[in-house]
Amino acid sequence: MSKLPPVLQRLKFPVIGSPLFIVSNPKLVIAQCTSGVVGSMPALNARPASQVEEWLAEITEALAAWDKANPDNPAAPFAINQIVHKSNDRLEHDMQLCAKYKVPIIITSLGAREDVNQAVHSWGGVVLHDVINNVFARKAIEKGADGLIPVAAGAGGHASVKSPFAMIQEIREWFDGPVALSGAIASGGAILAAQAMGADFAYIGSAFIATEEARAVEGYKQMIVDCNSDDIVYSNFYTGVHGNYLKGSIRNAGMDPDNLPESDPSKMNFGGDSTAKAWKDIWGCGQGIGAVKEVMPAAELIARLKREYAEARARLAL
Repeated sequence: MSKLPPVLQRLKFPVIGSPLFIVSNPKLVIAQCTSGVVGSMPALNARPASQVEEWLAEITEALAAWDKANPDNPAAPFAINQIVHKSNDRLEHDMQLCAKYKVPIIITSLGAREDVNQAVHSWGGVVLHDVINNVFARKAIEKGADGLIPVAAGAGGHASVKSPFAMIQEIREWFDGPVALSGAIASGGAILAAQAMGADFAYIGSAFIATEEARAVEGYKQMIVDCNSDDIVYSNFYTGVHGNYLKGSIRNAGMDPDNLPESDPSKMNFGGDSTAKAWKDIWGCGQGIGAVKEVMPAAELIARLKREYAEARARLAL
C-alpha cells in the first residue's frame, strides 16, 4: 500500500480532476469536490491576478458550507495548479494567496521547485508534481514533492510518449508515496486499471471539459462528444512542449493537423498572453474521449464513473 498523507486518505473514490487551462473554474471545482473527487484548477485561469483571491474564497466558503450541511458526506479536498516555469511571473503572488487560504493540495507543473514545496509544507499542504518520465519523477521527489502525477501517452494537453505501464512500473520500483496516473482515463474501468497497475488515483481531465460547469465554449464540448482517439494529434507547435490537441480545432484555425511544423522548445512560454491561442482556439484533449457521449453536469459524470468502477470490480470479483 502507498503511504498517503491524511488529506488524500479522505478520498472515498480514487479520482483527481486535473486542472484544465482556461476551462476549470470555481463552479467546476466545487461540483467535483462535492461529488467526491478532488477538484482542481490552474491559478493562471484567474485573470486578472486579483481574481485569484475571489476564486479561492468562493471555493473554500462553498466547501465549508457543504461540509456543515453534509457532515456524513464531506467534500473532497481541492487543488490549485501552479506553473513553476520561469515564464510565470505571477507565481509568487498566487502562492501567497494559496498560503492565505491554506490550499490543501498544490499541483506543480513544468519544473520542480524546492522553495515552492517548502512553502506548501509550511501551511500543511501537500504537493503533487506532474512528470513525463522517471528521471523527472526522481528529481521532483528529491526536491520535496509529496507525490507524483505520471502523465502518460494519450493524456490531454502536455503529455509524454511513455506507456502508463512503463511509467508506473519504473516509479513504483523506488517510490511508495502518492501516485495519480494521467492518460486517456475516462471510464470507471480505466480508473480500476490505473489502480491495478499500482497508481493510487486516476487523474482525469478531458472528460470534465464536456460538463455543464466547465468554462469551455459549446463547440469545444461538442467536439469532444463527437470525437474519439483518431481525432487527436500530438504536437509541440503551439507551446514548444509536445501535447495532444483536437484535430478539428486545428482545422478550424486554418491549419493541417497532419502537417504541423516543429516548434523551438527554447521559446516555450506558459505564463503570459502568448499561450492564449494555444488553448483558447487550439483545444487540448486526451485520447480517452471515446467514452464521452454527451455533455452533462459534473455530478452526473462522476456518478457514471462510480457506477462503471463498481461494475468493473464486480466483473473481476474484487
